[in-house]
Amino acid sequence: MTTTVFPFDAIVGQRQLRDALLLCAVDPSIGGVLVRGDKGTAKSTAARALADVLPAIDRTPGCAFNCAPGQPCEQCATCGDGGAPQASAVPFVTLPLGATEDRVLGSLDIATALQGGRRAFQPGLLAGAHRGILYIDEVNLLADHLVDVLLDVATSGVNSVQRDGLALSHPARFTLVGTMNLEEGDLRPQLLDRFGLMVEVTAPREKAERSEVVRRRIAFEADPAAFHAAWHGAQQALRERLATAQRLLPDVQLDDAMLDLISHLCCEFDVASLRADIVMHKAARAMAALDHRTRVTPDDLRSAAQLVLPHRRRRKPFEQPGLDQSRLDELLAPPPPPPPAEEQGDGDAGEEQAPETPGDDAAGQVFAAAAAGAAPELRVEAAAAKTW
Repeated sequence: MTTTVFPFDAIVGQRQLRDALLLCAVDPSIGGVLVRGDKGTAKSTAARALADVLPAIDRTPGCAFNCAPGQPCEQCATCGDGGAPQASAVPFVTLPLGATEDRVLGSLDIATALQGGRRAFQPGLLAGAHRGILYIDEVNLLADHLVDVLLDVATSGVNSVQRDGLALSHPARFTLVGTMNLEEGDLRPQLLDRFGLMVEVTAPREKAERSEVVRRRIAFEADPAAFHAAWHGAQQALRERLATAQRLLPDVQLDDAMLDLISHLCCEFDVASLRADIVMHKAARAMAALDHRTRVTPDDLRSAAQLVLPHRRRRKPFEQPGLDQSRLDELLAPPPPPPPAEEQGDGDAGEEQAPETPGDDAAGQVFAAAAAGAAPELRVEAAAAKTW
């Protein structure tokens, strides 16, 4: 049975939530996104809607590891038989709260061991989420050691299993999306830091926006197929935008000046973890790729900082969560232009000002280059004395 999901592009507002999900879809190595907020704020809806706009993947039917064409893992017998890959929807795997470590990572296939007398690997949920989305609702209620393992795999893209006499690894590159309600408790700071991005979502406060949310939801529930068809054009445009961004990402450049600015922002906002610098680097490049650009700009850093820094900074007592936007704008503002040169006075009547020599401008360029560490070799010659 195929379930029609709410269109991603039909979500009203929640700009940061949508941006964070798209960034992780472009570059899963960002490490996933944590969505915190009240009930009924489209957290789960947005996560499920993301899978619908991701470009289709090619996979061999029956493959439990979702192997990429031409790249079968050692444990996959289906792809090893040379089956023809077919276009398939991106997998969306929901991790239940009661899942055991064996169910998540994979374990020894007991049936094969008893019947055939040989050890075989039974893939877990991480294998099924490869090249797709792994969704965890109420991630703050999941066992800490499981959250730690999931975040490790989300960052590395490899699931390593060493248990029951098995020692193996297989690719597990997925977009990790975790949602939570703060009323039910928070994650430990060590686990918060492991999530690449974090978004705080709240219910809309404007009556026009709230009424539009209700209007669209009622229309979707009345006729899901018709509502989805009405948004087909926007969904297809977003799907093509994502596919282009994924292809463009390896070509996006982030120069040393932008990297220095990233470290400067982390220091100014009192962020100790170096993961912040690394994740902001990746998020800024993904943001540029989404806009179909190959060079990162300060605006990309501004958007990335709002998703990377708030859950990592050390807050003082009674300090509000989030970032000081005015401080962020100040740090990202370009340096002011140099003050204009002071006008010289008229001096005594009849006294002429000395003309500027051709070497004055060249000397200024040389000293400017010297300040940058690129001064050429200078040869100084004595000027001939003038007689008046």
